[in-house]
Amino acid sequence: MPTPLIDRRDFLTAAGVGFAAAMAPSAWAKTLAADAVFATAFVKRDGSYGAAVLSEAGKLVHAIALPDRGHDVTFDPVSKRSVVFARQPGTFAVVFDHSGREEPLTITSITGRHFFGHGVFSPDGALLYATENDFDNAAGVVGIYDARAKFSRVGEFPTYGIGPHELLLMGDGRTIAVANGGIETHPDYGRAELNIATMKPSYVLIDRLTGDLIEKHELPAALHQLSIRHMDTDRSGTVWFGCQYRGPGIDRPLLVGRAARGKELQLLDMPQDVLSGFRNYIGSVAANPVADTVAVSSPEGNSLVVIDAASGRVVSNSALVEVCGVAPDGTSFMATTGAGEIIEGSGATRSEPDYVWDNHMLRIDQAA
Repeated sequence: MPTPLIDRRDFLTAAGVGFAAAMAPSAWAKTLAADAVFATAFVKRDGSYGAAVLSEAGKLVHAIALPDRGHDVTFDPVSKRSVVFARQPGTFAVVFDHSGREEPLTITSITGRHFFGHGVFSPDGALLYATENDFDNAAGVVGIYDARAKFSRVGEFPTYGIGPHELLLMGDGRTIAVANGGIETHPDYGRAELNIATMKPSYVLIDRLTGDLIEKHELPAALHQLSIRHMDTDRSGTVWFGCQYRGPGIDRPLLVGRAARGKELQLLDMPQDVLSGFRNYIGSVAANPVADTVAVSSPEGNSLVVIDAASGRVVSNSALVEVCGVAPDGTSFMATTGAGEIIEGSGATRSEPDYVWDNHMLRIDQAA
């Protein structure tokens, strides 16, 4: 029996109430003076939801309350504000200042749309772009929000596919890359996937100023159940993407790929033991421009793999229970797990047993 979309709008003001620093002023000042902090969504063991700011040492220093489960965070270096998006089919996003100087602001999706968990700011910070589901028409859209007018929604353009997930702003400041997962969903049916037999994932480039399609690339027909989900851009400007396979569980398709403008998608051949360890699921992708490496995580396979971006060679494979969140940290990566662990780039591990860290983590360079 279909279940209705949970309407959170009556509860969204609560997101602005729980904003509080969790450390002494002197320690907070040191954190704000550091080069970077990290932001991620979480679920607490008591069932409450929020987004957290972590120090470079992996210490929980700040948190905001969320009305439901969050997904990814994006940051605007101009206004120094971040936005955490609801996990699909969520209807909220919360704008917050990681320094704690301003109260959070809640964005609600319009009727007939819900968020897919990801967004990105324009280079000048004036506009926020978010992947959304036009669910009655089974079409992906990018919603446009005016960041200088309390994030009022001012328009949208199509993603030229179904089930858009992560989006990136490319180096020219005008082109947006979108990973269309290809999976049809409708909030009346929760997170049920309605078109597995006919799904068509794609990678598209869109002009954010006109909404025009620049390029669209699909995987071979035999891989039409390989949902393209998460992406990041390496030092050369190449986009790396991770996939989640919806075909037979005994299959072991390649799950990590590269996309370069004007070229067909390239899936990366990987050792079978590494590939099998993913269990057909890549949960997050993060590039480290300092080391020119790319990390991909699999919470299903308890695996974090680091790849040399230039050669495509696997340089490390770590077993971490329910690892998913990952962000560049020095010449390595910080990672978080569903078991409450925070693993620094140095390898040092902290544990926050009351927290289940969510899928993604963002590095916020405070000097940016």
